[in-house]
Amino acid sequence: MEKRILGNTGQALSVVGFGGMLVMGEEQKYANRLVAEAVERGLNYFDVAPTYGDAEEILGPAIEPYRTALFLAGKTVERTGQKALVELKQSLKRLRTGHIDLYQLHGVKTLDEVKSILAPGGALEAILKAKKDGLIRYVGFSAHSEEAALALLEQFKFDSILFPVNWVSWLQGNFGPKVIEKAKMQGTGILALKALAKRKWKQEEKRNWSKCWYAPVESQEEAALALRFTLSKPVTAASTPGHPEFLWWACDIADNFKPLSREEEVLLKEKSRGLEPVF
Repeated sequence: MEKRILGNTGQALSVVGFGGMLVMGEEQKYANRLVAEAVERGLNYFDVAPTYGDAEEILGPAIEPYRTALFLAGKTVERTGQKALVELKQSLKRLRTGHIDLYQLHGVKTLDEVKSILAPGGALEAILKAKKDGLIRYVGFSAHSEEAALALLEQFKFDSILFPVNWVSWLQGNFGPKVIEKAKMQGTGILALKALAKRKWKQEEKRNWSKCWYAPVESQEEAALALRFTLSKPVTAASTPGHPEFLWWACDIADNFKPLSREEEVLLKEKSRGLEPVF
């Protein structure tokens, strides 16, 4: 699988990432097999968070045989230093590892959160100390709002940003271009969320994908256009929804990746018309 360099870190990541939601609630033997198959397909970028149910406890033993070859990304939802450090140490224990390669402030949405994170005694201060102590290697954040993402990028030189780079949100809501351009200008590595999201669920709709809070793409052909859209932007890697069907689709697409053409982007824009973006 193609690998791309993450910003200024020098680390080469597989363009498809393994999201921890894939193993949440699953049997250990199944998770072990899923991770082994993903590694065999060429994935080395694995991402997980304490908020993903029991995913850390299950992923830890599954990745243990391959740990030295993997780039492991973790997260904290805590905004104060003391609580963030407790969560980090809990994650290290659950993941059976001495360090996390990329530790990210998870799901930042508001300027109040940004203020708390950056304040004396805030989460960033503790994370930087953890980096100095060798518990983590790189520092990043994920955000679900452009306002919060831009504020963080302006106030600290993060190694990476994990942000929605989604065809419908980008083409119909213009959500993403400003953030991606800012990160690119600074040399911040860009990791993509929600590449295979399509739209919000309708209230009365049957939700066939239990680990998706949004309606995902509906076919491999649609997935190919969506993922190629994301990977044609200045993105290092994209994670897939929490069901293995999407992971294997993404692997097949990545194995035959070619940048989206201008004509195909016009087609996607027309295809996205009338859909309610997830962001």
